[in-house]
Amino acid sequence: MRSKRLTFRCGFTLTELAIAVVTSVVVMVGIAVVLVDGMKGWNRMYNRAYGDVVTDSYVARRLFDTEVRKASRERFAVAEDGSSLEIYYYFSAASTEPDRYAHFYTSDADLNVEYGILEPRETLRVQTVCGNVANCAFMGQGRSAQMVLTLDDGSQTVTTVTSAVMHNQ
Repeated sequence: MRSKRLTFRCGFTLTELAIAVVTSVVVMVGIAVVLVDGMKGWNRMYNRAYGDVVTDSYVARRLFDTEVRKASRERFAVAEDGSSLEIYYYFSAASTEPDRYAHFYTSDADLNVEYGILEPRETLRVQTVCGNVANCAFMGQGRSAQMVLTLDDGSQTVTTVTSAVMHNQ
C-alpha cells in the first residue's frame, strides 16, 4: 500500500493575494486623499498670508507710515471727501520751511503718490504704490494722519488701517 504524503506548499493563495492588494489600495487611496486635502489647505493659507493683495497692503502701509513720519506737523491737507492726503516735509536739514510735498491719491484703482517741490509748484515724480484698490480714505487730526485702504483682486479682499504721527517741526 502506498502511503499518501502530505506536502505543504509555501506561498499565498489567490484569495489571500487579492485581499492584500485590495487592503493596500484602500490604504493608499486614503493617504492620497489626506495629502491632497492638506496641500489644498496649505495653498489656501499661503495665499491668504502672501497673496498679491496682502503684500501690496504691506507695501502701501509701510510707504504711508514712512512718508507721514518725515512730514512736518505744522500743516497737511486732507480732501473734504477723504480721497487724498497731501503732506509737506523738509528736503534737507538746512531748510527752514517745508519745501517738498507728497500727495497720496487714488486713480483708476491704483494708489499713487506724487512727489514734488512746493515753491514753485512742480511735480518731480509719480509712484504707483499698489493696484486693485477698491476703496481708500484718508483722515487727519492733530499731528497724525490715517489711511483706510481696501484692496480686492476678485479672489481676496484685504483692508488695512494705518496711522502715523508727523514728527518734524
